[in-house]
Amino acid sequence: MIIDVPPGKDPILYVWGEMVPGIGPAASRFATSVYEHGTLGLREFEAARLRIAQLNGCLFCQDWRTEKDGAKVEEGFADAVTSWRTTTAFDDRTRLAAEYAERYALDHHGLDDSFWTRMKMHYSDQEVVELSMCLGSWIAFGRLNRVLGLDTACVLPSHVRQSRGPSHLT
Repeated sequence: MIIDVPPGKDPILYVWGEMVPGIGPAASRFATSVYEHGTLGLREFEAARLRIAQLNGCLFCQDWRTEKDGAKVEEGFADAVTSWRTTTAFDDRTRLAAEYAERYALDHHGLDDSFWTRMKMHYSDQEVVELSMCLGSWIAFGRLNRVLGLDTACVLPSHVRQSRGPSHLT
């Protein structure tokens, strides 16, 4: 981790809540609001979120699965996101969400009329704005966590086991 965290402090809570009190809690509220107030369907939400997580390299975000109305995406969904161009597991909206996430993160200047024509066939203006705000949140905060090494402080158990190696799987 890049940031020195006082002994006994949770790294995530310390960085996001205490270090920059005028910004951190507001950023946390924005990041949380994406999950609490979003109206997008689970599959397109997760396709976009996971594609950003993959591009950011955030371990926690890659391992996390969003739950909506008691449902989560199926096992293997993250693999389908990786191969969003060719997977047969996605409908047009889900594929476009993954494509938009990748292009928003890597080539936002290349979002041309052809892309927007396809996007507007499947998404309303409100949904485009919501998805864009979600993407901005995930890029900013996933990268913040990754760059500062916070993603290793909040990883799910599967990544802890992987980092320790097979001898610690008991």
